[in-house]
Amino acid sequence: MNKLNDVQINEILQKDLPEWKYENNKIKRNLVFKDFKQAFSFMTLCALKCEQMDHHPEWFNVYNRLNIELNTHSIGGVSELDIELAKFIEENYKKFKV
Repeated sequence: MNKLNDVQINEILQKDLPEWKYENNKIKRNLVFKDFKQAFSFMTLCALKCEQMDHHPEWFNVYNRLNIELNTHSIGGVSELDIELAKFIEENYKKFKV
């Protein structure tokens, strides 16, 4: 698994994940849902995908908000796994979006 460089990451975010930000070797996204039930349902959907990928996010949830940070700890930065997971999150967020 290769670590993506800053240029690669920023190009991918700009092209495919414009709502995501790149900071401190992580890609990040803050999501807002209708209520806690919807946020938790989304987290459950993502958790199943994460487990399938064996790649787990750092995330923080309060009521209807979910803050997500992705990086590949074993390489100390962002990899294709993080991009794949971010795309899954983004695609499915559109279905939940308020």
